[in-house]
Amino acid sequence: MNNTYVAIGLVNPKSPTNIGGVMRAAGCYQADAVFYSGERSQRAMRFQTDTKDVVQRIPLTAVDDLLATTTDDIDIVCVELVEGATSLPEFKHPKRAFYLFGPEDGSIPQEIIDRAYRVVYVPTIGCMNLAATVNVLLYDRCAKLGFSAHGDDLIRRSRDTNNRVKVR
Repeated sequence: MNNTYVAIGLVNPKSPTNIGGVMRAAGCYQADAVFYSGERSQRAMRFQTDTKDVVQRIPLTAVDDLLATTTDDIDIVCVELVEGATSLPEFKHPKRAFYLFGPEDGSIPQEIIDRAYRVVYVPTIGCMNLAATVNVLLYDRCAKLGFSAHGDDLIRRSRDTNNRVKVR
């Protein structure tokens, strides 16, 4: 069994742009899978903002029940502006996690919140969009648990082909 696992679950995402932005974040931070539920999600199959074709490396799966995609050894973490939630800076990420995010125009259902290992929120004034929230959460995870890649080699592999600037 792999020591770490990161999956993203999207509750009825609002638009294809949201899904594409989440897929890009999943690729940047090495998530293992992305799942989504809801009737609006079929429109998201166009991956409008998945400009790096992450879907070729990370599975994107439509499901009826997000909680049915996980196992007992994976902690469910809801990320939502919910009263009583833990602030992200104070949160200790589990090694094996399924992070669930609500839609931009709604919330994660109470029955899912009730089953979560933890509920966390990103402390901001106002709320961020879905892809921005996923990026912040995954960056926080990497910063706290350690990111396996770093340095000039990572920069050369990750940057746009038009970027050849160096620090002198």
